Amino acid sequence: MDKTAPPPAAPDETRAPLRAAPTIRDVARIAEVSIGTASKALNAGGRLSQETRDKVLRVAREIGYRPNDLAQSLHRAKSRTIGIISNDSFGRFTFPIVEALEERLADEGIAVFMCNATDDPARERQHVDQLLGKRVDGLVVTARRADKRPPIGPFAHGLPTVYVFSQADDPDALSLLPDDEGGAVLAVEHLASLGRKRIAHITGPEHFEAVRLRRAGYFSALAAAGLPRTDLFYLPGVWSEAWGREAVARLFQGGTPKPDALFCGNDQIARGAADALREMGLAVPADVAIVGFDNWEVMTLATRPPLTSIDMNLKALGREAGDRLIDMISGKRIGGVQRRPCSLVVRQSSVAEGEAGI
Repeated sequence: MDKTAPPPAAPDETRAPLRAAPTIRDVARIAEVSIGTASKALNAGGRLSQETRDKVLRVAREIGYRPNDLAQSLHRAKSRTIGIISNDSFGRFTFPIVEALEERLADEGIAVFMCNATDDPARERQHVDQLLGKRVDGLVVTARRADKRPPIGPFAHGLPTVYVFSQADDPDALSLLPDDEGGAVLAVEHLASLGRKRIAHITGPEHFEAVRLRRAGYFSALAAAGLPRTDLFYLPGVWSEAWGREAVARLFQGGTPKPDALFCGNDQIARGAADALREMGLAVPADVAIVGFDNWEVMTLATRPPLTSIDMNLKALGREAGDRLIDMISGKRIGGVQRRPCSLVVRQSSVAEGEAGI
């Protein structure tokens, strides 16, 4: 043993003991009221004078009292929390929805638990079980694609649930979706208003419901504008810039009539198409006007020239999901698929002749 080592330090008897969190008993004692009166004041209930209520609230603030959320939720049968189940690993569509949803629910004093199920039914079930264990007042289900999916499950039966940018295969479930068909009509109407007569549609895989709906809008808008339907001008493929470039190569090869406008199923495809046209020596929009879909600014502002696009108004969908969930928690019965309008955001890729330099 090292006899030169200093003896162990004596305990610091001057250190203040750890203080327990203030309780409602402390609030009542300092405010000189009963525990029942303190509880009424803190929960905005009962018949109290404003002077007593203000005194209790002032004392609670001064001593740092925080109510027991779990105990309050058991008392009022509401936890003031909701759960969000998402399958969007990248967040491209979920983030704007969740941001607006959280802002709307915060106005009502409702907190959010966010869970990512990554398209794994077992993980989704686990997340829902955990959220039910937290006594959430409702669920929001969202995804990176708006195709139909199985309902959240019988284990959440009776819990207010809103599907947003997602839809349950259940006619009684509430699903809030962008109007993909209406968005396609906006795109084609805009290109037709510029005098374009040969409008092609380059899009993604047809097993996506959004692709089928946008195709229907594309064809109906052509008919409404008195423009010919040319099957060679409809090219389904994949969601990528590479497909946009490949599709343009197909459309502009050979001696067949060439498009003077492109309506693309997403902004990635549109950016690839714009690159391919520029490499061919064709000017956008003078030779070929382009409209994309999604209004994803990472793509629209990086495209040369900046890309006109259809905005799905995801933040508006998120706010409405919050409104409808609040309604359902209060006891209203709401169901069915509800589609909300998209909007057109015009940039230099589809302006009228003489305006391309704006």
